[in-house]
Amino acid sequence: MNLEKISNFYGRPVYYINKPIPLIGHIAFGIIDRGTNVLQVRPSSLCFHNCIFCSVDAGPSSKHREAEYIVNEEWLAEWAYEIANIKNDDIEVLIDGVGEPISHPNILKLISLIKKIKNVKTISIETHGGSLSLQLAKRLEKAGLNRINLSIDSTDPENAKKLTGTEWYNVNKILKTASEILKETSIDIILTPVVVPEINENDMDLIIEWAKDNKAGEKSNYPSGILIQKFEIHHFGRKPEKVKVWSWRKFYSWLKALQEKHNYRLIVKPEELGFKNSVKLEKPFHVNDIVKTIIIGKGWLKNEYLSTDENCSRIISIISKENLIIGSKVKTKIIRDKDNIYLGKLY
Repeated sequence: MNLEKISNFYGRPVYYINKPIPLIGHIAFGIIDRGTNVLQVRPSSLCFHNCIFCSVDAGPSSKHREAEYIVNEEWLAEWAYEIANIKNDDIEVLIDGVGEPISHPNILKLISLIKKIKNVKTISIETHGGSLSLQLAKRLEKAGLNRINLSIDSTDPENAKKLTGTEWYNVNKILKTASEILKETSIDIILTPVVVPEINENDMDLIIEWAKDNKAGEKSNYPSGILIQKFEIHHFGRKPEKVKVWSWRKFYSWLKALQEKHNYRLIVKPEELGFKNSVKLEKPFHVNDIVKTIIIGKGWLKNEYLSTDENCSRIISIISKENLIIGSKVKTKIIRDKDNIYLGKLY
């Protein structure tokens, strides 16, 4: 059950995740259930952007990643089917990731397979839009996509390039395409910018007006077509120089002022977006449990390995500077179990 290497991505190996490797347990691929009616489905960790604020250090210039992953779409749909049935609610599948989900080579087939799951009512996908086109959107629509969460962080071409860390990123083209998608398809678009203090906070005015003018969010019956996100520092993420992180109080105070300025909802409750609590998957392992695991390959980050339990029910990432042999069996102490995402160390 070793990982199959299929290519390289800027010097990092890309592994293909297929049967019988479990698709619960890792943050970079598979499925994440956080106890709501929204399932996060992660088919690919690849990303062609180098966003200067990236919380997961994605893209060609990553300093922390050791490997990338692409998941077999049929295997991923099987797991989505099983988990959706356990939850037994009207489910939204959010195709997102620690990269650019559209980078998956069979993203259309994945969406069409998920669309067949009886209690999946909505399928959405996150993207920075670099590879988006009206032609692709029409194919996504036919496959069953309902909404695009579009990460536009500035309408200024040069600032957009700076924020995405690329010279080829063309925000004017992306916004033009987004406008065409709203007019010519049934797909809705929600703008999801990250506000990075001192870098793009003044760009939010034009992003809000774009959402208003193009009636973003209306097809989803959302109270707003823009959901502004707060920049946070993460352990393995990127932090632009001289950026001071806002407190949540300052962030919401700033949002409230913008909301009044534009007469447009910016502060939205999760339930207004259709979020609700749902059955949560049981955790087979808990913090401090000792689990017999099998090493199946190199991990996502440096000094990590991927492993599974003997029943092949979960992926468990093992932190180790030792040179562990693929296929070997080791005892692992669980040190993280939140949301069925597992991290362990050798016991």
